[in-house]
Amino acid sequence: MPAGRYAPSPTGTLHLGNLRTAIVAWLAARATGRTFLLRIEDLDRVRSGAEAGQLADLAAVGLDWDGEPVRQSERTARYEEAVAALRAAHGADAVYECFCSRKDIAAASSAPQTGDPADGDARGTGAPLRPPGFYPGTCRGLTEAERAARRAVRPAALRIDAARVAGLPAGGTPTATAGDVLHGEVTGLVDDLVLRRNDGAWAYNLAVVVDDLAQGVDQVVRGDDLLDSAPRQRWLAAALCAARGEPAPQTTYLHVPLVLNAEGRRLAKRDGAVTLEDLAAQDPAWTPERVRDRLLESLGLPAGPLAAAAPAFDPAALPRDPWVFTGL
Repeated sequence: MPAGRYAPSPTGTLHLGNLRTAIVAWLAARATGRTFLLRIEDLDRVRSGAEAGQLADLAAVGLDWDGEPVRQSERTARYEEAVAALRAAHGADAVYECFCSRKDIAAASSAPQTGDPADGDARGTGAPLRPPGFYPGTCRGLTEAERAARRAVRPAALRIDAARVAGLPAGGTPTATAGDVLHGEVTGLVDDLVLRRNDGAWAYNLAVVVDDLAQGVDQVVRGDDLLDSAPRQRWLAAALCAARGEPAPQTTYLHVPLVLNAEGRRLAKRDGAVTLEDLAAQDPAWTPERVRDRLLESLGLPAGPLAAAAPAFDPAALPRDPWVFTGL
């Protein structure tokens, strides 16, 4: 059955921006008759007790979900299988070792690149967007002897050879497009993105794509800070499906404008009373239900239980600008 999802990382307490996006994800799934799933993206830094606290806060503002939450840390065999499928379909070097540090990539990316598209915002312009930290392919053509020498100095990450998988000449750069309900078509260049980091952790782009495919997720709702990831993730999903001989999903994307603080920066816990616990401590009148109603109001939706707001939910009518939080 088609599904939507919310996928928090258990690194701390959810703030109002997180809860607002979760509410949109829930409404989008319920309004379209989709299953709503909860996935814990715990491959990276995890804070003790954060997962339980996040689940409690989501339930407190009225969210429910279908089935038990799944944890990415328990699904690593799926990521191994995805890499094996890409190699089986395109050759062992379709996924290759990379020894570059972020500093190396930043230095290479800052050098003049004749013929490269300019960095910038390609939303709605038709021009391809170069991802942040665009990888120039430094380690793509290393010999085995060169790899062995580098392994002695630095552990390797794994990258996908995007040109080879796309059937382009060596060094070519695929382009992908994802359609978003609020932002229209977003076109981006696909570099040799990381599949596994050099600390052994599976990379976000691979894990989220593999899990969405495995769970039947064809509706992705998240903050618009991740909008630029959508073309690359759509491309990787199509590449994995082709390698497995499966049809690629027609995913619907909805990237929600963020909640900003009074200075125009992304809302964070350092901004004060921005979590359910802190708001209640500041003023007991701020119950989870009252916070839910304020978040619904910020979305142009009627107050009350989420189930009552679902019939009024129209993703195309959501605010296009960030919500600036100056207090409830």
